[in-house]
Amino acid sequence: MPPREKDRSSLLAGPRLPRTRGRRKTDRSFCYGARVASTTSPSPARERLLAKASELFYRDGIRAVGVERIITATPTTRATFYRHFPSKEALVVTYLRGVDDHTRAAVRAAVEAAPTPADAVRAVGAALADDLARPEFRGCAFLKAAAEFPEPDDLVHRVVVDHRAWYVATLTDLFAQVFGTSPRRGKPEHAAQHFLMMRDGAMSGAHLDGATHVGAAFRRGVEGLLTVLHPDETTPPRP
Repeated sequence: MPPREKDRSSLLAGPRLPRTRGRRKTDRSFCYGARVASTTSPSPARERLLAKASELFYRDGIRAVGVERIITATPTTRATFYRHFPSKEALVVTYLRGVDDHTRAAVRAAVEAAPTPADAVRAVGAALADDLARPEFRGCAFLKAAAEFPEPDDLVHRVVVDHRAWYVATLTDLFAQVFGTSPRRGKPEHAAQHFLMMRDGAMSGAHLDGATHVGAAFRRGVEGLLTVLHPDETTPPRP
């Protein structure tokens, strides 16, 4: 494997909570709460519960959806529910970890398909911008969960923090490759945080200001991170 490709393939490792491993089909869309597949041994009853709960949690909010509603909507029995999920918290954590797995796989696909690190950053941004216009898009599952579980010691909150730490670490490594050894290089960690800030704003505001306008502004912002913080060496320095 060429050195650059090897470096980029290592970007997707990051701090994460333990989970069981499994095989699952993914696409390149990001941050959907209702697009969750199990990462454990398949069980039709468990899959139906998780799929229905994920749909309801993402659409209506985690605290607004109780166990009885999930059981009725699936439909299934209380015994079946508790055989697969010992508590609602366990189901919520499984839901968010599924979204995390989906997002990591989508970022991995975008990075591996891009010819350069800069194109990888653009691809991650473009996929997210495209997501804003999807009819089922209702914001970021992690931001929504964090708003409902603000306590730092809460397990649900920790899953959100774990996801964001991985996301920033991945982008920091990508920007480090983009900036290289340029004497005018920006700080990769600052660019990654800036990207995350724009991402949060785009996913929070798309339904208010219009997905088309917000998506275009987000794409311009990503390009700005690449060209303003890391201009081509032939571009005269800004005064």
